[in-house]
Amino acid sequence: MDNASSTARRIFDAGVQAADPVAAVTRHLDDVPAPALIIAVGKAAGGMAQAATARFHDVPVLVVTNYENARPLEGAKVYAAGHPVPDDNGAAAAKAVIAALQGAGGPVLALISGGGSALLPAPAGALTLADKIAVNTLLLGAGLDIRDMNLIRQQLSDIKGGGFLWHAAPHKVTALILSDVVGDDLAAIASGPTVGPIGTAAQAVALLQGAGIWARVPAAVRDHLAQDRPADTLPEARNILIGSNRQSVVAMAQAAGDGRVIPDPVTGDVGAAAKLICDQAGEGITLWGGETTVVLQGTGRGGRNQELALRIALEARARGWRDWVCLQGGTDGRDGPTDAAGGIVDQDTLARIDDVTGLLANNDSYAALAQANALLMTGATGTNVADLGVLIRRGGGHAD
Repeated sequence: MDNASSTARRIFDAGVQAADPVAAVTRHLDDVPAPALIIAVGKAAGGMAQAATARFHDVPVLVVTNYENARPLEGAKVYAAGHPVPDDNGAAAAKAVIAALQGAGGPVLALISGGGSALLPAPAGALTLADKIAVNTLLLGAGLDIRDMNLIRQQLSDIKGGGFLWHAAPHKVTALILSDVVGDDLAAIASGPTVGPIGTAAQAVALLQGAGIWARVPAAVRDHLAQDRPADTLPEARNILIGSNRQSVVAMAQAAGDGRVIPDPVTGDVGAAAKLICDQAGEGITLWGGETTVVLQGTGRGGRNQELALRIALEARARGWRDWVCLQGGTDGRDGPTDAAGGIVDQDTLARIDDVTGLLANNDSYAALAQANALLMTGATGTNVADLGVLIRRGGGHAD
């Protein structure tokens, strides 16, 4: 790794470290009443629960996290479950969480982080886990942003969209929330278990139709969404945001010392996002956060960060840039269904890939970056605040 690549990695790591779940929870525990039950759900659940159990002793603790982040925690029952597609272990964890909430003898402390939506599947009504898996698989390739996906997921769940509060009632719930959602809409983070729903069943239907996947979702799901279910007044909860993508971008800027931050989160289609980033990148260091989307059209392996890194490389080549490096990665250390966090590319990357156009057409960004030895491998980080990017341009920038 050359000096610029090392610098980019150091800056990215500073952003990840700013979202450390142990420190984030610890900073806010003075404002939390002593709980009778602690429930931690999401990719950062282990670290969040570690901080809480260091303060509150002899309290029942349930932790639900993804396989890569699952670690034993003294005094806690730890469930490892599937992400991004829910599985039987997640369904079993959801049943255990619901039972614990219904048996809570007092206040509940909820520790919520990104990934909780898939990790805690509790099918509503007559729906089955297979129905939820089918819908989730379709959503992941439909090009919808996380808010729209979670609006749909909430309508199919017995625990999302405030369902957690119904099971805990009449006991008060305090939730410490680590945001992986651009804009920090608390109702969208982990599909808002302690917050009211984002939208309605009718809006979920419209989103599925607009994405062109309504006819492909299971019939039981279509029937469930067609039912008229008047909303009841949700029990109150105290929801506290303790970390976000925005805070991590600020930390990257501090680590960079001198650089430009793209002011708005980078969202939307990866192709348009790559153009926007390159349009705004001057000489020196440019930083951004956000979360893009990919419409799956092929059968390859990859993720939005890997594909965005490659599309930035294509943009840079088209613009004649000659001395640059770009790191694009997910703060959780896992991009899509792969073991990579994203990609780290430069002016030489594309020359080491046999057919980047064909690989991208097949959504096979992982194979393309692997050819170029350009995968960003961080391992599971234990946190999740969406995606971060670093671009360093040197020496004026254009090929002769």
